[in-house]
Amino acid sequence: MIDLKVPFIDLQQRFIEEREELMACVERVLSQGHLVMTQEVTDFEKHVTDYTGAKHCVSCGNGTDALMLALWALGIGKGDEVITTPISFVASTGSIAHVGATPVYADVREDQNIDPAEIEKKITPRTKAIMPVHWSGRIADMDAIMAIGKRHNLFVIEDAAQSMGAYYKGRHGGTFGNVGTFSAHPLKNLNAIGDGGFLVTDDEDVAKRIRLYRNHGLQDRDTCVMYGVNSRLDSLNAEVLSFRLGRLADVISRRQKNVELYRARIKAKQIYIPPCQTYEKNSFVMMITQAERRDELQAHLLQKGIQSLVYYATPLHLHKAAARLGYKRGDFPKAEQQADQVLALPHHQYLTEQQIGYVADSVNAFYGA
Repeated sequence: MIDLKVPFIDLQQRFIEEREELMACVERVLSQGHLVMTQEVTDFEKHVTDYTGAKHCVSCGNGTDALMLALWALGIGKGDEVITTPISFVASTGSIAHVGATPVYADVREDQNIDPAEIEKKITPRTKAIMPVHWSGRIADMDAIMAIGKRHNLFVIEDAAQSMGAYYKGRHGGTFGNVGTFSAHPLKNLNAIGDGGFLVTDDEDVAKRIRLYRNHGLQDRDTCVMYGVNSRLDSLNAEVLSFRLGRLADVISRRQKNVELYRARIKAKQIYIPPCQTYEKNSFVMMITQAERRDELQAHLLQKGIQSLVYYATPLHLHKAAARLGYKRGDFPKAEQQADQVLALPHHQYLTEQQIGYVADSVNAFYGA
């Protein structure tokens, strides 16, 4: 077997592929001499509504801000509870805590997304909202979640950070609930040059409140009607994201092809790759597997020059920051088991079929398959 280098992500190659267009973006924006809250931002927001089918898009500084802005705009705060998943990046829980509300966890299904049956068990008189996370680009069971929200008069805030370009029964992620929030972090498949974020909603009043709040509460330069925050997407990132949104379908298609190659080539039964259902389109921001002897496998792959990442080894309820919530190991057995086994393999759009085969063969060899 020929040793190859297989990086987990290749942002340098993306720059090489897009260099001419990216430099044109820089030229267009910098030559105008205006970098904040310009037409480029407005144009990007319009492109997002056209792409997702949502009525309103509001851009902001990052995906975490998008979550906090959504919670704030819906009036969620001290004394309220928000039901969410223990399988996510810490920002999901952190946004709830930062507005003064209490995160309440519900266990997950085999695909790592929140289990609607577990949500129903966690509802109390203090529950104000449900925050499903569309983990890895696979949309949660939104029919069931929206039915629960309607039945109990709860807001639904979709953490759609990883689901730009993902669909559930023909509908784009983030457009089911009251608000859907997105990240444009460099590891996402629609990525900015650094941090960036945005949210979508069909509620005009919510969109207006967030537009005001993200810009210091300024109605105009000399009229502050409330004390807000500074969470504005800069003009250069808006221009880059508009360009990259036009290429998103191709990026996702290339990643999906790589995932299918993995499905065909990995024979080891000790590796579980959650299947895609006929009614869903996964945007594959990550290609998540659940692997027996995960840490040993990761070390083996690294020796072969193959990078992989653990998303994430510690479920949210077991972090030190969550100690005040009173959870303990054993409270969410499915999430905890998955955290012990989860491993993301490289699947980005610049990998060759030879590299995919090399990774698959290395996995098979580790397990003797």
